[in-house]
Amino acid sequence: MMFEDFKTFCQLPLDYVIVGGGTAGLAVAARLCEDPKVKVGVIEAGPSALDGEDGGAIMVPGRYGEAIGSKYDWQFETTPQPGIGGRSLKWPRGRVLGGTSALNFMAWNRGHREDYDAWARLGNEGWRWADLLPYFLRSETFHRPTATHREHYHSSYDAGYNGTDGPLHTTHIKQYDPAHQYWHETLNALGLESTLDSLAGSNCGVWNMVCTIDPQLQQRSYSASAYYAPAAKRKNLHVLTDATVLNVLIELVDGYWEATGVRVRHGEEEKDVICIREVILCAGSIQSPQLLELSGIGQRNVLEAAGIDVKVENPNVGENLQDHMMTATIFEVLPTLSSRDDILNDDILREAADRAYYASQTGPWTVLPCSVAYCPLTQVASREEQTQLHEAASNLAQETGRLQDKLLAEQFDSEKRLRGQLEYIFDLGNWSQDFHSEPGKKYGTLLQMLQYPFSRGSIHIPPRRDNLCKSTIDDKPIIDPQYYLGPGKIDQKVMALGQRMAQHISQTEPLAKIIKKQVYPPLPHESTSEQSAQEEFVSNYTVTDWHPVGTCAMGGLEGAKAGVVDDRLRVYGVRGLRVIDASIMPLQVGAHIQATVYAIAEKGADMIYEEWH
Repeated sequence: MMFEDFKTFCQLPLDYVIVGGGTAGLAVAARLCEDPKVKVGVIEAGPSALDGEDGGAIMVPGRYGEAIGSKYDWQFETTPQPGIGGRSLKWPRGRVLGGTSALNFMAWNRGHREDYDAWARLGNEGWRWADLLPYFLRSETFHRPTATHREHYHSSYDAGYNGTDGPLHTTHIKQYDPAHQYWHETLNALGLESTLDSLAGSNCGVWNMVCTIDPQLQQRSYSASAYYAPAAKRKNLHVLTDATVLNVLIELVDGYWEATGVRVRHGEEEKDVICIREVILCAGSIQSPQLLELSGIGQRNVLEAAGIDVKVENPNVGENLQDHMMTATIFEVLPTLSSRDDILNDDILREAADRAYYASQTGPWTVLPCSVAYCPLTQVASREEQTQLHEAASNLAQETGRLQDKLLAEQFDSEKRLRGQLEYIFDLGNWSQDFHSEPGKKYGTLLQMLQYPFSRGSIHIPPRRDNLCKSTIDDKPIIDPQYYLGPGKIDQKVMALGQRMAQHISQTEPLAKIIKKQVYPPLPHESTSEQSAQEEFVSNYTVTDWHPVGTCAMGGLEGAKAGVVDDRLRVYGVRGLRVIDASIMPLQVGAHIQATVYAIAEKGADMIYEEWH
């Protein structure tokens, strides 16, 4: 595909400049340029992989994870985290056309309806579940499983909650790993019912993950292939790749700060790109706050330490960071079971997988981890433990006075409708970076992910170095999630309780029939209490589930006192500047966030269209 050259792009009379050609950015661009009267420009720091130069690492579903750590990844890291033993975690983010939708594991689910209703309860008008559902549907074309598939794999759906003509292709995967046949029956035996459709507004239950895959091609469906490629020939859509936005141009116009364009670097050249209507930041939860701060919008002490002139003081920029936390329990399984690990470690098996995939779109490269369960607290804790958590969370909310904390505390209220506080996924193979497989042995991994964290962190630009006048886009931001610290101690307790549920899952038939023993974490010594062992494991081995949100959150009722953007996603204090990506989410949702980000993009584009027409 042809992309603009730098000189031509900078001379274009653009109505909208979109910073970040990722998950949200390309969706917003494709929708805005449906109006032939406007010119839309997208600036992406990474290359395009649509020409196939990724070698299949992005497009082949079963090769998920191969692009992480590559040139398509920004390769961010957190600061050392005291709450998880002083470890720094890698935080991969997409640096490629399509952004993180090119790197993720293609999971497609939505949060609980009350997750989104909570955004509206904070005062963000138009962000309830009922408001967002049309945008969820607009983004996808769901391919229904056949009757044979439904019977054999327990795949199901509710047609009323699946889109039929959106850009993204979503589907139940073609085939599953051998352990999947035991998943539903095992969780049912533990009292967790199978859910007809996880997309229908309830995240509780056991179900099969829908994935962003084109079932005809058996390829990843992501923002570059689904939104951008069909719109690429429109004469009013202009995309510049391999170009880095240095900052937003903000000028005083008639006494008000106004975004007039962006400063861009391409190779060794730097130029200003001017826009007529709006600059739209779609750079994600890490780089949208980074760019706001580099442009003079943020906390005074952060900006002054970085040598940046303060234009709009807002203490919330980069704050309110929330992430899903994850642990992995590893089991030795029957030696007859095959997994992705076997292919990655055997050239002959890998060659056979390649042949099956490219010849007939079958075989192990079509398999993804899709055995999923979302468990409410009632499933993992006693009534006494629930009461203690509810009291602790309610007291915290009373101390802080924050409505966000009050809403979070409701998840522990037994009188409220249940939400899935812990997600479990079982997949054959060793998913842990800390446990090293022994030759000749086969493994299975049970992943556990916390959905509604109290932990609150931040992302900020670093102070300037001694020999520089100011910090720049080349200085990686300081990512400090504050896992399990302060209010996050509640998260640690919930995760420790969840480990008990993980043990129940592994010890319940029929899944227990294929499990030989738990090998990681090692079973505690007889003198160590079960609770102590679980808490120690959570502290020492928690990692990110790669779902950061909230760093440019909607302010709701409190406006700029509590947020960065209003409920129309406009940055407080600056005309012509919006943020449309995961950073605007005021509270985390109980789901992998990809589908929610696309819905935000669809709704954001609609808002822009409404306001300008």
